[in-house]
Amino acid sequence: MPSLKSLRARITSVKSTRKITQAMKMVAAAKLRRAQAQAEAARPYAERMERMLASLGASVAGSPGAPRLLIGTGRDQVHLLVVVTGDRGLAGPFNTNVGRFARTRIRELEAAGKTVKLLLVGRKGATYLKREFASRFVGEISFQGQKRIGFEDAQKIAERVTGMLEGGEFDVCTLVYNRFRSVISQTPTAQQLIPAMLPEAGAAAPAAAGPQALYEYEPGEEEILATLLPQNLAIQVYRALLENTAGFFGSQMTAMDNATRNAGEMINKLTLNYNRTRQANITKELIEIISGAEAV
Repeated sequence: MPSLKSLRARITSVKSTRKITQAMKMVAAAKLRRAQAQAEAARPYAERMERMLASLGASVAGSPGAPRLLIGTGRDQVHLLVVVTGDRGLAGPFNTNVGRFARTRIRELEAAGKTVKLLLVGRKGATYLKREFASRFVGEISFQGQKRIGFEDAQKIAERVTGMLEGGEFDVCTLVYNRFRSVISQTPTAQQLIPAMLPEAGAAAPAAAGPQALYEYEPGEEEILATLLPQNLAIQVYRALLENTAGFFGSQMTAMDNATRNAGEMINKLTLNYNRTRQANITKELIEIISGAEAV
């Protein structure tokens, strides 16, 4: 049976831990509101940009001068996975989920005879995947210590991917990240960036209510795509970074809330054990006193 001193020390230690988890929960909740607002604000623009480029690209994809960001290299052998995770832990299964999702994707591609390259954004993802796939790494990017992720950070990643494409280092690029659904739900998502996902030939256009506008482009579609495709790549990466940030703080808030409740339950159990041990010691001392008095 543990001594009263060790029980007191244990209770004090758990109370200190509970204060830390409570503080981390409050900080994560405050940061989550801002991150969630940014992620939700970025979604409509990113989705409309993607749809507009898909519509533009459908008429240009067959031409010999189509941009490589739109049609890729024409091959499907080398796949680049840009895996976005967090730089910190203490967020429950957040980083592990996207790491497992990426690992499954890698194994599926390699089982199909494809070559896989990995560009890791986030320290935790790099640590998780390095154990098994270190030879596939082509780069690691970390924002640890940076207070806020900006669009310029996404542009740097997009420029690196574009440079690799122009160098013929890959054929298909896929973005892997956690899509923010709610505070308790983040969904691992794979989004193909290069070549762009275009509507299939002959596919029926979705019906829309009301009169439809006809657009004329000036300059031509190819010139517009040459300008907008690099911008769209940066926008999609930026959206993934915002979704990842919001999901991280949501998962961290949930994890710290669970840790705080668990610490409270542990304190109650330790306190009960402490009181029982103390009562047992008092009873034992009383019995010894009474026995000694009767012996006299």
